Amino acid sequence: MVQSIIQDIMKNILTIILVFLGISVFGQELKPYQIYNSKGKKITFEKMINEIQKSDLVLFGEFHDNSIVHWLQLKTIKALANKKPLILGMEMFERDNQELVNEYLKGRLSEEDFEKSARLWNNYKTDYKPIVDFAKENQIEVIASNVPRKYASLIYKQGEEALLDLPEEEKKWIAPLPFPYDATLPAYVKMMEMFKDSDHANPNFPKAQAIKDATMGYSIVSNFKPNSLFVHFNGSYHSNDYEGIYWYVKKYNPEIKIAAITVLEKANIYEISSTEKQLADYIIIVDEDMTKTF
Repeated sequence: MVQSIIQDIMKNILTIILVFLGISVFGQELKPYQIYNSKGKKITFEKMINEIQKSDLVLFGEFHDNSIVHWLQLKTIKALANKKPLILGMEMFERDNQELVNEYLKGRLSEEDFEKSARLWNNYKTDYKPIVDFAKENQIEVIASNVPRKYASLIYKQGEEALLDLPEEEKKWIAPLPFPYDATLPAYVKMMEMFKDSDHANPNFPKAQAIKDATMGYSIVSNFKPNSLFVHFNGSYHSNDYEGIYWYVKKYNPEIKIAAITVLEKANIYEISSTEKQLADYIIIVDEDMTKTF
């Protein structure tokens, strides 16, 4: 009799354990992302927010079509807005459209006219409009940080010398010329290697990327204000490995304290390699099956 009771108890305990294990496994399968720090330790979103608020600048690298990352970007600025005055910067807006951005944020330009005039990306409405609208509602400055694309195209086709010949009125949309450039930085070397067998492979190809990085870096430094937190949204390639924008910000102002965030897409969000840990201060690994916005 006693033995039977003990067996029943053991069966019940085993059942409970299996149920909890099932919940744990099932929960892991449904979790869309996991955040890691540069030591490879799993951390919560809240811990990341508490740490990055201590910086002067957050470079939030993204995959442009990843829906969960855009959601996290919005959640990030909402959380940070309660802690410090914010300034936002966006690769998605080019510097010669700054006045349009300003007029829209102040309510002097209609949404329709803004969308017609500002050369917006195709995924603006789904991915960036919520960020801009939050800034508008909370009177947060948004900096159009990117070089106008025609100048990146010009440097690719004709070299930096073509930029030096531009009228002064146009040069103001670009980082000061001649701009610092290190062709040996791994990101630029990798670009040449990736396209070495294509028509893109000429020395000006990575330099066209660099003028974007330099201009975004210069835009950040030029608009940075003490006692505020500047959050910049850009493609992850522009700031991975502490290069690109990060490198240029440090060139223009070594004193700015930067926190870098990047994103990866993987089948297993619970594993991070030693190489991946080195990409940034915070690495968001997103399930590779996450819905894309385009």
